[in-house]
Amino acid sequence: MIVRKISIVVSAFFTMAAFSQETASTLESKPEVKVTYLDSIKSTFKKNELASKVDSLWMNELVSLDIYEDLTKDIQTINKDVTVDEELPTELLKQRLAAMNEKSPFEIEYNQGLENIIKSFLKNRKKSFSRLMALSEYYFPIFEEAFAKQNVPLEIKYLAVVESALNPKAVSRMGATGLWQFMYGTGKQYALKIDSYIDERSDPLKATAACSEYMTKMFNIFGDWELVLASYNSGPGNVTKAIRRSGGKTKYWDIRNYLPKETQGYVPAFLATMYLFEYHKEHGINPERAVVKNFETDTVAIKNQMSFKQIADLLDMPQSQIQLLNPSYKMGVVPFYQGEQHFIRLPKDKIATFVSNEPQIYAYVKYDSEMKSTSSRLAVKYAPKAKPASVKPTTIENNNSDFEFYKVRKGDNLGAIASKYNCTTAELKKWNNLKTNSVAIGRNLKIKTEEETPVKSAPIIDKREEAIASADEKSKGGAVDMDYVVVAGDNLGSIAKKFGTTIAELKELNNLTSNNIGLGKTIIISKAAIIIEEPASASTAIASNSVDSFKKKAVSKSVSEDYYVKKGDSLYSISKKYPGVTISDIKKWNGIKDEDIKPGMKLKING
Repeated sequence: MIVRKISIVVSAFFTMAAFSQETASTLESKPEVKVTYLDSIKSTFKKNELASKVDSLWMNELVSLDIYEDLTKDIQTINKDVTVDEELPTELLKQRLAAMNEKSPFEIEYNQGLENIIKSFLKNRKKSFSRLMALSEYYFPIFEEAFAKQNVPLEIKYLAVVESALNPKAVSRMGATGLWQFMYGTGKQYALKIDSYIDERSDPLKATAACSEYMTKMFNIFGDWELVLASYNSGPGNVTKAIRRSGGKTKYWDIRNYLPKETQGYVPAFLATMYLFEYHKEHGINPERAVVKNFETDTVAIKNQMSFKQIADLLDMPQSQIQLLNPSYKMGVVPFYQGEQHFIRLPKDKIATFVSNEPQIYAYVKYDSEMKSTSSRLAVKYAPKAKPASVKPTTIENNNSDFEFYKVRKGDNLGAIASKYNCTTAELKKWNNLKTNSVAIGRNLKIKTEEETPVKSAPIIDKREEAIASADEKSKGGAVDMDYVVVAGDNLGSIAKKFGTTIAELKELNNLTSNNIGLGKTIIISKAAIIIEEPASASTAIASNSVDSFKKKAVSKSVSEDYYVKKGDSLYSISKKYPGVTISDIKKWNGIKDEDIKPGMKLKING
């Protein structure tokens, strides 16, 4: 019996020893998660627990131009003389219009043309108006506050629906921009700033104040709000001509037939919009949910230039939300001009985090900007100057091997898809030859998997490494051309400044005879720029899990590397960290069939 007990004790001892060794082995093999400079900065943030979650689908509705294009086409082509078959008794409509007229300074009276337009909207645009009513919960309080200050009728808020479908980034074929569709000259006339970085025609507050001022001036001239609306659409000169041609009549309905054709349908479209907002419940139009309202946001003054990308990384919020709340910044950058104040609008909980941690935020922005600047200088410095005679603009090849395909599902729109793949709607339209923002369910869209950036493959190296890097280390990589795709607001001067070159050199490289460059054009910044490989001793501050601004390492497909998935990562965003690596590569190397990845998951790169 004693021997048996001793045997049990010895067996238990060895079992425990084996378990301890296994546990120790497991602990030793646990991968060390490298902490980036961004993560270390954010770990010091004072936390604010006021979490106002933003619905991503609603965010995409806000930045989508689908409604604007559809509604604009309707208003321009709608025929007020064509009867529309839609359930709405004429007598009931007359009663409702009379009720609206009693409490409005507008002359709202029934006529067959107005009935036809209301029925046309009910038949074809119910879903659009449901979405517009969600948008109105954010924008209408801004409009009402501005109009109340100038004693302008609050109903004019519905004009922004007709003008821009409540999209501050809307741009007409003639160049009219913003919620109130100001032309360049009119915007300047009303002191709206327009330059390479800023277009205040897209600023909801400032553009609405300018609109309010315009309306007040026009009412002082015409004394009739319908004529004010007509002048807003066609100009006061055309309204004055129509008054003369009508024999001196001064009511819109009396001079309507003497106005330009589009303006003849413009005021009825405004009144039809007012009617649908007023009686949407009676027609079964249910407003979609608006998660963010204007009073849930606030502004903070910016002390140094910073990009939307930097703000998004620091505050853990999507760039699309920052773009929505700050549509007047054209380049995805909040600039800093000496002697001027610029503000960023954010949800209140993010404002609290920003204000509580300003020193750390500006420290990170400075560091990140210096790293990017170092990369650009190095790429240009080692780019041999090409001879003019042999230079031709480089074209980007769109081979199918460079694309992933996405099948459009019910409820999708270009804004949502672009957000999913971290690209823009303009890029989606370009890659798929789309003329409008409408896309059919079931269609396969091409999504470019390799990032096009001004410096195509040049990694960022730590400034401390730059000082001691030898010429041999700098010339290890291959030679590539460095291209840049022109975006809105660009000119040769701003591009030359951005890349440390001159206008003359850009013109010489691209065979340009003038300073004019087209939007979307690919221009050569330099020829045969040297790819600089990151030295093996690079700081852990630029480890593989670093942010986009300093994570582009030159990696050979023959070398294996592990990547640990972080919160917010997708296969697309991970593939963009490694030049030449596609989503398909990552799936193949890791045996992934779909795109479902989770934080903490280990992925093999370049297996």
